[in-house]
Amino acid sequence: MSHAHDHDNDLDPMAARVRALETILTQKGLIEPAAVDAIVDTYETKVGPRNGAKVVARAWCDPGYSDWLKQDATAAIASLGYTGRQGEHMQAVFNTEDAHNLVVCTLCSCYPWSVLGLPPVWYKAPAYRSRAVIDPRGVLEEFGVHLPAQTKIRVWDSTAELRYLVVPMRPTGTEDLSEEELAALVTRDSMIGTGLALEPYQP
Repeated sequence: MSHAHDHDNDLDPMAARVRALETILTQKGLIEPAAVDAIVDTYETKVGPRNGAKVVARAWCDPGYSDWLKQDATAAIASLGYTGRQGEHMQAVFNTEDAHNLVVCTLCSCYPWSVLGLPPVWYKAPAYRSRAVIDPRGVLEEFGVHLPAQTKIRVWDSTAELRYLVVPMRPTGTEDLSEEELAALVTRDSMIGTGLALEPYQP
């Protein structure tokens, strides 16, 4: 028996369900594919970790901007065009050799969408929300972040009134990189505190 038509076998179950739902809603005329594409593009290119990475890279390159970010993160971030939903009140916390910052929302999932995009599933999970406060070092180790015993870990609890952006330490050997190249080293997890900035590629 011929069976020549294609299947979406490359999709995970959730993605397949989303694809099916989108198809049904489109066929019923309830959504416009162009509108869905615009929303997806907003979160992929205009809202998300790329924005936060640019903020961090600017702080690494410009001491004046770094000082502004420390004093008034909301205004400093807005000056780069990143404002809006759940990013109205921001505070930047800077990692150092002596202190590492970790962000959690113990009550729900308060998160700075304008600079980090949508929160990862684990950020909203009860296990992370409780253990990040009780055993932050253990949580970091599970994320692959192994800090010296003498490094203090500061846990910041996001709320509806105030959200945090971690500025990771700038990797060594990046003195000659441009802001754009530096931004590529900044990950979402490093701006939550569950990761570190990437090391520059060494050919």
